[in-house]
Amino acid sequence: MAFTKRLLIEPSESFLFTTGSSTIKISVLDQSPIRSGSNASEALNETIELARLTDKLGFHRFWVSEHHASAALAGCSPEVLLGRLGNETESIRIGSGGIMLPHYSPYKVAENFKVLETLYPGRIDLGIGRAPGTDPFTTAAIRYGSTTGPQHFPNMVCDLQSLLNDDNPVTEGMEQARAYPKTQNPPSLWMLGSSEDSAFLAGRNGLPYNFAYFINPNIRQDIFQIYQDQFQPGPNLNAPYKCLTLFSITANSEEEAQHLAKSRDLWYIKLLRGDPGPFPTPEEAESYEYSHGELELIRKNREKRAVGTPKQVSKKLKMMTEDFNADEIMLVSITHDPIARKRSYELIANEWELTPIAA
Repeated sequence: MAFTKRLLIEPSESFLFTTGSSTIKISVLDQSPIRSGSNASEALNETIELARLTDKLGFHRFWVSEHHASAALAGCSPEVLLGRLGNETESIRIGSGGIMLPHYSPYKVAENFKVLETLYPGRIDLGIGRAPGTDPFTTAAIRYGSTTGPQHFPNMVCDLQSLLNDDNPVTEGMEQARAYPKTQNPPSLWMLGSSEDSAFLAGRNGLPYNFAYFINPNIRQDIFQIYQDQFQPGPNLNAPYKCLTLFSITANSEEEAQHLAKSRDLWYIKLLRGDPGPFPTPEEAESYEYSHGELELIRKNREKRAVGTPKQVSKKLKMMTEDFNADEIMLVSITHDPIARKRSYELIANEWELTPIAA
């Protein structure tokens, strides 16, 4: 079957914000954080509530992440969670941010997301990444003895892309494999990354590219230029498409926003130590005794996120969009208080004048 090129990213005036001479979209990445004093069940239900809200507010996408063996993040199976989120929302695109492909068979991933596309046609994004999303012991348990690891990732991406498009996989012996159910259009396949390697791979495979700035805020600002320079039109995308994902909290006052963000400061330091635990309260963060080096790291990280009032956050997002030449912004907003997290998205949606879904 010959490839038919089509543009995966269809502009929608309901989800656009104009800055300068360009028009960009704004989206959501949710990690289902487990709050201190809470549990995984509440975390997943809070993700469902947030998906409903951001759908009504007019955000463009709602993605969920994959993390394993974590006391801090409950989302270990995006494809299962997406099955529920599709039924809870109306028009927002839903997707994985992302599926850690080296753990799995590209064929099974294609099946999972073709089922989702069949249930919620035209709304499914399949973001894939190479990182394990867990420790080496859990990685070994997930793969259960398989030697197919990150070194095979580029080949796995090609096979997955072919299976989604009902074309011949590149791996010898799989040429006749076809993934079902058949869909009118394939799910939108995205490359996720936090390094230059992913930029090269996204470009060479003709995929839209989402850069995780909230993971690697020290990346060079021309990361998307590297991607554009490597870009070759693929079966689903004719031109480069770039999304920048960063951490953000919006509140009624700068003081409140900075207070809420202290939880992430502490959680990030604990993550670097290898034991982040549940997401702490701001009060726990304030009483924590940081080392001089940790305080310096927190200070530097604060410069790389968007935290403040709606106008302050909007100004920072516009600046980031222009600095990186992004087509879309995706926000990760985590607070210990789930009401404050929802309010953060409400405030920025209002500031960016998104078009809510009519009741």
